[in-house]
Amino acid sequence: MCRFRTISCLILLPLLTLGVRAAAGESPAWHKESVVYKTVGKTNIELDVYRRNGDQPRPCVVWIHGGALIMGNRHGVPGDIRKLCKAQNYVLVSLDYRLAPEVKLPAIIEDIQDAFRWLHRDGVTNYHIAPKKILVAGGSAGGYLTLMTGICVEPKPKALLSYYGYGDIDADWYVKPSAHYRQQPLVTKEEAYSVVGGEPITGEEGRDRFKFYLYLRQNGLWTIEVAGFDPKTETAKIDPYCPVRNVTPQYPPTMLLHGTADTDVDYKEAVDMAAALARAGVKHELISLENGGHGFGGADPKVIADANARAMQFIRQQLD
Repeated sequence: MCRFRTISCLILLPLLTLGVRAAAGESPAWHKESVVYKTVGKTNIELDVYRRNGDQPRPCVVWIHGGALIMGNRHGVPGDIRKLCKAQNYVLVSLDYRLAPEVKLPAIIEDIQDAFRWLHRDGVTNYHIAPKKILVAGGSAGGYLTLMTGICVEPKPKALLSYYGYGDIDADWYVKPSAHYRQQPLVTKEEAYSVVGGEPITGEEGRDRFKFYLYLRQNGLWTIEVAGFDPKTETAKIDPYCPVRNVTPQYPPTMLLHGTADTDVDYKEAVDMAAALARAGVKHELISLENGGHGFGGADPKVIADANARAMQFIRQQLD
């Protein structure tokens, strides 16, 4: 899965700019505050708010991390999104959610919904988020959760930006053994389950949870073990968790970015989602990166740079 570097420090403006803006009555310090937005049992679920001080309502970009719903955490916001939010004085929110298999997909979606309730309550009151200018972005499983916010969150976000996400959870690429992943040494069930289990968590806590993901993909077990539904017998229960099957004309404007050679999330997922958006008359754009794998590796660097620039332009067009 795609991972991004952890943010380990605050980003400060040069001292000269600090003095000029402070004299004008505006604090220029771009700072991060971590907030517990939900507690379930012993598990605190957090989000990070990046912003400058001030009480003027501001647009907000919400980042949802990837990791197959098994791995990852809120600390890996892509640099270009971070820089754009800082430059445009947007509020940036990056959120955690409980990970599978300690919880299943319905609980993860509940966390996402509760995070958006927090945004529209505490986020508006305490962090001056403009509630009608919230754009959601995410990569891989975070791209899937981004697309889910178009059907499971009310009020709906202003727009969605999905990097190599997916619109369903029971297509062949997830419910059948992956030829790509079976090229790697096969993981035993015992090895897989030795790195998961126990209390629900957010973040990987130092264990190599990729082994569990690898085992699921090698055996076509992701949907039943992560979502908690049997794709052979519980299609009706799966349908509400498939954005591609629930697009309406009210779905938010959406940009999809996907590599044509993705061996993790099938490129067809983006094509199918774009087709569903087109049928519903939803404003959308699919940016296909020729020869790009998961995370765009293998595509021409100029094509990657152009795609990322168009994504940043999309954010500005939707929020400015």
